[in-house]
Amino acid sequence: MKRLFDLFFAILLLAMLAIPLAFLSIIIHFRIGSPVFFRQQRPGLNGKPFMLIKFRTMTNERDSDGNLLPDAARLTKFGRFLRSTSMDELPELWNVVKGEMSFVGPRPLLMEYLPLYNAEQRRRHEVRPGITGWAQINGRNAISWEEKFKLDVWYVENRSFWLDISIIFTTIKMVLFRKNINAAGEATVSKFGGDSY
Repeated sequence: MKRLFDLFFAILLLAMLAIPLAFLSIIIHFRIGSPVFFRQQRPGLNGKPFMLIKFRTMTNERDSDGNLLPDAARLTKFGRFLRSTSMDELPELWNVVKGEMSFVGPRPLLMEYLPLYNAEQRRRHEVRPGITGWAQINGRNAISWEEKFKLDVWYVENRSFWLDISIIFTTIKMVLFRKNINAAGEATVSKFGGDSY
C-alpha cells in the first residue's frame, strides 16, 4: 500500500509541477549556474546505493589552490531560500517513482557514513529513505546526530500508513513556517563522525 501511494502521488505531483519545475530550473541556471541538478550517490534500502537528485543550491567557487570553498561560502541567498522552502528536494519525486525512495522514511545520508553506524543506527536502512521523515519533523538539522538516528530507528519500528500521513502533513506545516532548518550558526548540517560524535 505504501509503495502504491508513493508511486501514484509522485507521478501526480510531477505532472502537476512540470511547468513550475521547468521554470525553477531556468532560474537556478541563471542565478546559481549549471548543472541545475545536484546528483550524488546515497545509500538506500538495505544500504544499496542509488543516485539522489536535487536542485542545486551551491556554486562551484574555489580558492586560489583550486579547492572548493566551504559550504557556507558557496551557499547562495537563493540557495538558502530553496533549502528553507524545501524546494531543492522536489526532484527527489523522480527517485520515488523509480522506487529508490519513499515520501516518508529516514533521510538518505552519505555513503561514507555506512561504516560509521553502530548496529542500532544501521537499522535506518531497513526501509526506503524518504523525502521527509520522523526526524525531520522532530528537529531536522537542529538536533544532534544521536537524536536523529534514534528518531529514525523509532520510525522503522513504529511505521504505519497513518503515521506517514501525519508526518507528511506536519512537514507541509513546518515548511510553510520554515522551522528547524539548520543547527544554530551553521549554513549546512555538520558531518557525522561515528559513535564518538
